[in-house]
Amino acid sequence: MAKLVKRIGLVSAFTMISRVVGLLRDMMTSYMLGTTVWNSAFITAFTLPNLFRRLLGEGALTAALMPNLSEELEENGRTAVHVLVNKILSWLVVICLGITLLAFVGLEVLQHLSVSEKWVIAAKLGQIVFPYVLLICVAAILSAALNLFSRFGIPALTSVWLNTSIVIALGIAGWHLGADLETKTYWLCGGVMVGGTLQMLAPAVALTKEGWRPRIDFSVSPRVREVAFLTVPGILGAAVFQINIMVSRGLALAVDDSAASLLYYANRLVELPVGVFAIAISTVVFPSLTAAIAGNRLGEFSETYRKGILLCLLMAVPSAIGLSVLAPEIIGLLFERGEFASSDTAGAVPLVIVFAIGMPFYSFVSVETRAFYSLKDTRTPVRAAVVAFIVNVVLSVMLMKPYGAVGLAIATNTAAIVQTVILHVALSRKNVDTSLRSLIPDVSRIAVAAVLMGLLVIAASGWLATRCGEGSLGGLLIVFGSIGVGVAAYFGVLLLSGAKLKQLLK
Repeated sequence: MAKLVKRIGLVSAFTMISRVVGLLRDMMTSYMLGTTVWNSAFITAFTLPNLFRRLLGEGALTAALMPNLSEELEENGRTAVHVLVNKILSWLVVICLGITLLAFVGLEVLQHLSVSEKWVIAAKLGQIVFPYVLLICVAAILSAALNLFSRFGIPALTSVWLNTSIVIALGIAGWHLGADLETKTYWLCGGVMVGGTLQMLAPAVALTKEGWRPRIDFSVSPRVREVAFLTVPGILGAAVFQINIMVSRGLALAVDDSAASLLYYANRLVELPVGVFAIAISTVVFPSLTAAIAGNRLGEFSETYRKGILLCLLMAVPSAIGLSVLAPEIIGLLFERGEFASSDTAGAVPLVIVFAIGMPFYSFVSVETRAFYSLKDTRTPVRAAVVAFIVNVVLSVMLMKPYGAVGLAIATNTAAIVQTVILHVALSRKNVDTSLRSLIPDVSRIAVAAVLMGLLVIAASGWLATRCGEGSLGGLLIVFGSIGVGVAAYFGVLLLSGAKLKQLLK
């Protein structure tokens, strides 16, 4: 288990680098595009390739592939894993090319329909960035194989290549060329495509060092059939999840021109701690869960599952409280400049708070879903996703008119809570011990420590605000000073309350 925690630490560190570069990307995007229709149109357009990335790459296919890769490694060794990877990649490339062609035609038709200009812009941008789906799906499969071989570093850095490319592209467009909003947006799309290429090449090079050689192989083995069989329900679940996002963003675009952008930036802030800790934990836990099932080590499976849940809550609960109380300062520091005005900060604050409340549930779902996938059950997550989708759509329609973007955020959070409960109840009915009763004392200590931390952070930020002044430097001191106080207070209270952190991290 100590090795597991070390791997989580490595992935978290590399993911932190990715997220920091991602924040720099968002800062530049908000500075150059603000909450204009061009930014909202790009965010909407980029949702399309992300939909199919979830369907065919990082979501359903990877979830179906990992248990079979683990079994292949257990039974036949690394060479067999490489052969299976090539078979899956061969079919994946053909499917992605076909989907890209259909999407291009569909977006072309959309531009000639009687739709508003912002949808025409989104369709044009979608044609440029949709081929990204091929690059990132291939990268996802290669990264899954690397994770199986305990090579977590390169996959964790995947987003760095994309975000760095976008930063460079925006820098050239904005500062060197002095481009207008339209030109900056097209440079942004170019940065996406260059970044996607690098995202594919980095894990490919790393996997060749593990002995893999790319081969075209369309033969269909029993493992390929099982992956396909497990992928189909996973695709439905991933489709529901991504359609959920698209509906939310579409409704946000209907609210006003800035709603989609504000929801995006608020969600990105929440994704920083979720990505650094929850996703890192579930990424590392997933191969361990599949290996335990492949070796029929059910006790190890249960221990790993509970450890993953507890580690997620250990980081998600204080992160949620800290982000909520520091939302105005963090948004102002990161985004309030250029086209992003103080009124945009005021609009984003309640969204960040609402999304932050859902962080523990997002973290819970990430581990629960991996547990189902390791058991080769891709149907239950689909059912949970469908229910969550219905809840989100119904509540979104009900709440968007009276509460605007905040109503959409509340609907998204409520759907996540419903999904968490459904998955937990369903998992408890499996033939494995997934009871969390033993975690109640530790979770109680975490909750108390996080609340006390939040109170101290409020006091610290207020005190620093009276002494640090305004401007970027003052904002930087307030945010990082308050975070430092919060981190020290949180872990200090945990230790004083009797939490056995050393045992937890073993």
